[in-house]
Amino acid sequence: MPAGRHILLIIGGGIAAFKTLDLIRRLREGGAQVTPVLTRAGEEFVTPLSVAALAAAKVYRDLFDLTDEAEMGHIELSRAADLIVVAPATADLMAKMAGGLAGDLASTLLLATDKRVLIAPSMNVRMWEHPATQRNLDTLQRDGNLTVGPNEGDMACGEYGPGRMAEVPQIIAAIDAALADGPLKGKHILVTSGPTHEPIDPVRYIANRSSGAQGTAIAAALAALGADVTFVTGPADVPPPQGVRVVRVQTAQDMMAAVETAKPAEAAVFAAAVADWRVANAGAQKIKKDGKGLPKLDFAENPDILATVSQKTDGRPKLVVGFAAETDDVIAHATAKRARKGCDWIVANDVSPGTGIMGGAENAVTLITAEGSETWDRMSKSAVAAQLAARIAKALA
Repeated sequence: MPAGRHILLIIGGGIAAFKTLDLIRRLREGGAQVTPVLTRAGEEFVTPLSVAALAAAKVYRDLFDLTDEAEMGHIELSRAADLIVVAPATADLMAKMAGGLAGDLASTLLLATDKRVLIAPSMNVRMWEHPATQRNLDTLQRDGNLTVGPNEGDMACGEYGPGRMAEVPQIIAAIDAALADGPLKGKHILVTSGPTHEPIDPVRYIANRSSGAQGTAIAAALAALGADVTFVTGPADVPPPQGVRVVRVQTAQDMMAAVETAKPAEAAVFAAAVADWRVANAGAQKIKKDGKGLPKLDFAENPDILATVSQKTDGRPKLVVGFAAETDDVIAHATAKRARKGCDWIVANDVSPGTGIMGGAENAVTLITAEGSETWDRMSKSAVAAQLAARIAKALA
């Protein structure tokens, strides 16, 4: 935790509020200043006295406390911090944030702030999976709010599934990423990752073997260098990194729309394995065997995200990086792809079955630029990400 940072901590009303006491303690140990805001519901789980003692600071609770308004005011309080953290972020708090409501101190601070906001969701699994909560999550992420968690596990209510608030070390790591000072601080970078799923009917789809591990590692490495990262991910096998803005998509068309919404950006890294084609006549209902032969599937080309962004005449990122996953003549195919798409760099790798790269923990890549190519040693995907992030930082300096 960077010493001297000021965290405004909003404590929501959930059983996970007890974790915020340890979070405050660790933030203070790291040299951070913590200003706590305790919601009325939060007071049912932790006491103002406990929070104040650990924070060594006054606990703010009431929007209509005229003394506080005279001393600081909710506008100044909302903007004096380096980062606002909402933990636990209950379904109710997330709904208020997504709807722009301002009926109490916490929601008013969140609406009035001009600082980054990190939310740590916590709720029952059914509440988390409810379409309303997922819509609110999507809205919050598109508005630029950062998220950490939730984790999967046993609930206080006896159920099991996603909804547990992230553990304190995870939240600390997300705070570190959000506050990171580095060569990419202040630069917005877009990263796509994972596969896309192209529906055949409501229960079947066409996909590929991408795990999303490399794109996730790249987003994390860029965030560690201080970048403001928008991470557009298909249905990956790995969880998204902490301290980035996450946008989840399913299809190539969804990903194209999310990329357009996320711009402008100083750089874009297109690590996603986007399906080239989709089923144009996807069934609205499950396609049944009828004994009359195989179903006829008509295919249509998906949007070419890399080429679309690379070839724009206005609003093009300064640096566009594509990926080429090949099974033969890797360098030749990747070099031709860079020229055809119009991107600045191509990261080429051999994903033929014997390499174990697609879905594996390691990667062996060749970076192809206008100046030529350089082959890197086989290494972990995290190490590839760190090396690529450092090159991006140098290019954007």
